[in-house]
Amino acid sequence: MNRSQDWLAQARRDLDQARDSQAAGRHEWACFAAQQAAEKAVKALHLALGQEAWGHVIAQLLTELPLPVPAELVEQARVLDNFYIPTRYANSHPAGAPFEHYGRIQSDLAIAYAGAILDFADTEVARRTHGG
Repeated sequence: MNRSQDWLAQARRDLDQARDSQAAGRHEWACFAAQQAAEKAVKALHLALGQEAWGHVIAQLLTELPLPVPAELVEQARVLDNFYIPTRYANSHPAGAPFEHYGRIQSDLAIAYAGAILDFADTEVARRTHGG
C-alpha cells in the first residue's frame, strides 16, 4: 500500500503548524515544524517511487532520489537541516534557550524553503500516482 499521500498530508499540516508557530512568535518551533514538513514531503516522494527513506537529513534524502532535483532545493534543504536539533535542545547552543536564537528571519526562510520542497514533492508525487 502506497502511503505517500498520508505523508504529504502530514507535511502540509506541519507547514501549517510552522506558520501558526511563527504567528505566535515561537520561531524555534516554526523552524522545526518547517524542517519536519520538508522531511516528510521528501519521504512521501520516496514512497511514491516505491522506495523507503530513512533519516532526517533532507539534503541527503533529496540527493538519494532517483530523479533530477534542482540544486537550489538541495541548498535550501541544507538550511532546513540545521533546524532539526538546535531548535529544540539548549545544549545545541553555547548559551541560552533555543527560542533565544531564532527569530522572524529564520522562520521566514524555513517556511519558504519547506514550502518549495513540499511543492516539488507534491508535483512529483502527483506525476507518479495520478499521471499528472
